[in-house]
Amino acid sequence: MRIFAFEPTREITRFDSHGATIGGVARARGAVRVSLLQLAAGGLVGGHPATCPQLFLAVAGSGWARSGDEPRSPLAAGEAALWDADEMHETGSDHGLTAVIVEADAIEPLARPRL
Repeated sequence: MRIFAFEPTREITRFDSHGATIGGVARARGAVRVSLLQLAAGGLVGGHPATCPQLFLAVAGSGWARSGDEPRSPLAAGEAALWDADEMHETGSDHGLTAVIVEADAIEPLARPRL
């Protein structure tokens, strides 16, 4: 599992745009599925293998993610976890979390891993 922050945002000014920023997250290749996950306070998605590379983007709230038997890694809005195909993983939240999940044949983050 790799944990990383979203790419820094930049202002969008083209097309008479205002009050808008954008930042890349990842590039994906092949078949892609995008899902929205909402974890209630105390919620858990139990350990299971990733069917393909899976990008877990925390967009609101906070929680944790882990791979296999590794310790839990905290995740806050604006951070993401990336699991490889067949990698055992689970996620949870003490206070609630909303995440976007991207599954694809290949995923490469645009930002550097968090240290």
